[in-house]
Amino acid sequence: MQIAVFGLGYVGVVSAACLARDGHSVVGVDPNSLKVDLLRQGKSPIVEPELEELIVAAVASGRLVAGSDAAAAVNQCELLLVCVGTPGQPNGSLDLSYVRRVVQQIGTALAGASGYKVIVIRSTLLPGSMQSVVIPALEESSGRRAGTDFGVCINPEFLREGSAIYDFDHPPKTVIGACDERAAATVRELYARLSAPLIVTDLRTAEMVKYVDNSWHALKVTFANEVGRLCKAMGVDARLAMRLFCMDTKLNISSAYLRPGFAFGGSCLPKDVRALTYQGRLLDVDTPVLSSILASNQLHIAHALAMIRATGRRRVGLLGLSFKEGTDDLRESPVVTLAEQLIGKGYELAVYDRNVRLASLMGANREYILNHIPHIGRLMVDRAEQLLEHAEVVVVASAEGEVRALLEKLPAEKSIIDLVGMRSAGEGVGESRQTYAGIAW
Repeated sequence: MQIAVFGLGYVGVVSAACLARDGHSVVGVDPNSLKVDLLRQGKSPIVEPELEELIVAAVASGRLVAGSDAAAAVNQCELLLVCVGTPGQPNGSLDLSYVRRVVQQIGTALAGASGYKVIVIRSTLLPGSMQSVVIPALEESSGRRAGTDFGVCINPEFLREGSAIYDFDHPPKTVIGACDERAAATVRELYARLSAPLIVTDLRTAEMVKYVDNSWHALKVTFANEVGRLCKAMGVDARLAMRLFCMDTKLNISSAYLRPGFAFGGSCLPKDVRALTYQGRLLDVDTPVLSSILASNQLHIAHALAMIRATGRRRVGLLGLSFKEGTDDLRESPVVTLAEQLIGKGYELAVYDRNVRLASLMGANREYILNHIPHIGRLMVDRAEQLLEHAEVVVVASAEGEVRALLEKLPAEKSIIDLVGMRSAGEGVGESRQTYAGIAW
């Protein structure tokens, strides 16, 4: 392809060199004459292993050239990669002036250009920026329509400094956010040789992915460091403890527990987080991340309550009561907490959980209901149909088989608040109805 790369900073120059190496004809565009001159001389404007060798070969072959004329690059190329910076402001907001300036230059050039062009944003943008900044600037400056006269995509990069070329060739995933299939197909072709999973999705999801990734990376570092401080204070080798932790690829280093849903509960997680942070206080070790876990969990329960209140309806049915689907364990169940809050707010509540039936309970759970939450025990019904008949708002806290089937038949005037994600994204039970709301989707 004929490709223009706007912005010869870290992402731009690595992308330009790798694409030229792969046989594309690449024009690097930057207003900084020093960067342009260095590239023309076959020198790298940044320090990155193996990069200068790629640049030397690409410039010598004629597949990589550099300049400052944005209009000429637009006219010459079919694929326009925007790789300019989005620096953070002191208050945390992003400075999008570089992105806005470049896309306006591209748009102005598009007005007089022939052929279908695809503009691909590789800069890191918050969700909504493509629709509120990039596309309007392109359309206004070009007088043309995105998705019809030209294509627009966002293609977040996952490059680490120090291993950027390896990461370019071996990405964990390739994500393309597109507003039309023609544009997506062009970018898909660009990465056809890579073996990584390639996902085409909507613009907002593609914008969000980079922030989810980087926030998770930051959380992992902070978590390990807090554990390290606690371990040292307790005479434990933190390096060994974390090495053992990382050996569990079933729950710890895996996708387990990383699906949005309702709050956690049970006999282990709340108790152990509470005990560890208490020990930290005793040892005068500050653990802000660990200490925020239970508070954040409570906020999620409060969010569910707010969603119920927003319906304006008073008769509520809770489908599920235990802390975890498929069990009868009520210990620190967030659904029990939600039920108590609903009762306290005067809602008319009915509860159904086929695993938590008062008549069949034995031992600790029977005692727990009778002695600790008898007010909830009295509200339990024997059949799900009874709950659905009573409720104006059905709160789904369990997605077991019979629940799915019953909800498919629920009258449209009844509201569904889904705490568990009844099916995969976009396929959830009732997601097409106006009275459906998911807790995090």
